[in-house]
Amino acid sequence: MRERKALSVVDFLFENKIISQDIVDSIEEEVAESGDDVGSILIRRGLVTPDTLNILLTEAFKNGLILLHEIYEYFSIDLDKFLAVFAPSTKTEFVDLYSQEVNYALGAKSGYSKLNKLGILPYKEDDINIYVAVKDPFDMALQEQLHRIFRNKLIKISIANPEQIDKHLHNIEISESVKDLIAEIRQEFVSKAPTDVEESSGILKLIELILKTAIISGGSDIHIEPTETSCIVRSRIDGMLKEIFVFDRDIYPPLSSRIKLLANLDIAEKRKPQDGRFSSIVMEKHYDFRISTLPIMTGESIVMRILDKSKVMIKLEELGMHPGNYKKFREAMNAPYGIIFVTGPTGSGKTTTLYAGMNAIKDVKKKMITVEDPVEYQMNLIQQVQVNTKANLTFATALRSILRQDPDIIMIGEVRDKETLKIAVEASLTGHLVFSTLHTNDAVSAVTRIVDMGIEAYLISGALVAIQAQRLIRKVCPHCKIKTELPSEVMAEIKPFIPEYHHFYKAKGCDKCNNTGYAGREMISEVLMIDDTIQSMIARGSSKEKIAKYADENGFISMFKDALIRAANGKTTIEEVYRVAKS
Repeated sequence: MRERKALSVVDFLFENKIISQDIVDSIEEEVAESGDDVGSILIRRGLVTPDTLNILLTEAFKNGLILLHEIYEYFSIDLDKFLAVFAPSTKTEFVDLYSQEVNYALGAKSGYSKLNKLGILPYKEDDINIYVAVKDPFDMALQEQLHRIFRNKLIKISIANPEQIDKHLHNIEISESVKDLIAEIRQEFVSKAPTDVEESSGILKLIELILKTAIISGGSDIHIEPTETSCIVRSRIDGMLKEIFVFDRDIYPPLSSRIKLLANLDIAEKRKPQDGRFSSIVMEKHYDFRISTLPIMTGESIVMRILDKSKVMIKLEELGMHPGNYKKFREAMNAPYGIIFVTGPTGSGKTTTLYAGMNAIKDVKKKMITVEDPVEYQMNLIQQVQVNTKANLTFATALRSILRQDPDIIMIGEVRDKETLKIAVEASLTGHLVFSTLHTNDAVSAVTRIVDMGIEAYLISGALVAIQAQRLIRKVCPHCKIKTELPSEVMAEIKPFIPEYHHFYKAKGCDKCNNTGYAGREMISEVLMIDDTIQSMIARGSSKEKIAKYADENGFISMFKDALIRAANGKTTIEEVYRVAKS
C-alpha cells in the first residue's frame, strides 16, 4: 500500500505520456530496493524539477490520488511551502499552527475523539468567527459536520500541516487523560483555602505525572510556561523542545507555588528570578531537579533541569569521542600541570565530559577539589565546593582558599571573569592541573576569548595544555531511517572529509522516535593540543585564522569533520550536521 500510494504520481506521469512504462517499472524497482522516496528518485533522474513536482502533487491531491500525510511521508518537499502555495486554489488560508497560540479550551469542548475522527483542530475564535484547521479541504461532508458542532459562529476554514494538527490533538488527548486529576485540583480550589491548595494531593500528583512523563520520554529539562489562556508544559528531548501537557490557566498558580515550595523558594516573590533544587524518587529511582524561575509578562517561566546521576557518571571512553580526539584528550589529562578547557554552548555536555575526565584520573594518592555553581553530582574521593554569592563565596574567593588546601587537581565549573581566570592561570603555572569550561563556538576561539579577558598572552601560552570544543548531535532513528543521496554540490564540498565507502540517511519518523526521525544524541568534538608552535603563536599574538591553519595542517579534527564522518557512517543526517556543526 505504501509503494502504491507513493507511486500514484508516477502513474499520473505515465497516463499523461510524460514517462514510459519502462521508466515506471524501473522506478518501482528502485523504490523497493533502496527505500528512497519517489520524489528524490524523480528529481535525481532529471524527470522533474522540484517546482514541477509541486505542481504534479497539487494535481494528484486535487484528484484524490494522494493525501496530505502521504505527500509528507513519501516526498522530499517542504510540506508547509507546498500548502502555502496550494491553499489559495481551495479558497482557504494556510496556517502554521506552530506559530499560533492554540486555544485548547475550544478543542476540549468538542472532545478529542470527535476532532481526531474528523481530522480538524479549532485553534482560535473572535466575536464572530471560529477558526478551524483541517487536513482535507475537499471533504464536503466535513463542512456540514463543522456547522453542527459550532452552531453559533461563522466558520473560517484553514489548511494546516497534518503533523501539526495531530500534535495539537495529542495535547488535547493528554489533557483529557488527566481531566480527573484536574477536576480533583479544581474541587480543592472550592473546598480548601488558597494557601492549602499548594499542599493538595491533586497538585502533588500532577507534579509527579509531569516529572514521570518527561523522564520516560528522555527529557533533560522541563519548561512550565504560562500564557494568556493556558499553561504549557514542554520537555527538551534530544535538544529539542516538545510539548507534553497543556492545561487551562487556572492550574498554573497552585502548580508554580508547589514547585517553589519543593525547591525552598519564596512563593510570594514573583518579581525577581530565583534558583533552587529538590530531590524526588520517580519510578523507584532517585533524581535531583534544579529549578530556575524567571518573571515574564504572563507570570513566571519555570525551568527544571533533570539531573540523573547514572547518565552523567559515565566513563570517558563511553562518551563516543572520535578516536583521534579521545587519544589527544587522554594525553592532555596526563600532563603534570596546566589548564584544560572544555568549551561549548549551554547543554552541550561540558559537565558530563569534565566529570568523566575527573573520574578517569581520580586516585587516593591525589587531592582533587572542585568549585561549582551548582554542584550537580557528588563524587567519591573529590572535595566539592558549592559557590554561594550571598556568603561571598565566589569562584575567585573559593579558588584562593582551595590553593591553600594543597590540591593536585582543581576543577572550576566555569571561568566567568578575569579574576577567576588569573587565579586559574597562576595555579596551573605553579604545578596544578586545572580543568574548566568556557562558552565559545570552537576550540581556537577559546584562545582569543582568553586573551580578550585581559590575561597576558605569554602567561596563557605557558598555561594552556589543550582545549576541547563539543556539541551534542541527534542520532537518526535506526527503525525508520531511509537511505538517501546528497545533492552534487553538497557532495563536492564534503568529499575530502568523508570515508571512501559511505551511506547517508535521512530522518523519516515513526512511533519509536515520536515521529521526529531522531533517537538519542551523541557528542561531536574537536581537541586543540597546545604544542610548542601554538604556544609561540599565542605569545606573539597570532590571529585565530593563523592558529587554525596551522592546526588543520597538523592533524586537527574539527567538529564539522567529526560530524560528517558520523553522517557518512549512517549515525546521523547531513541536515543535522549542518544544523549543529557548520559555522
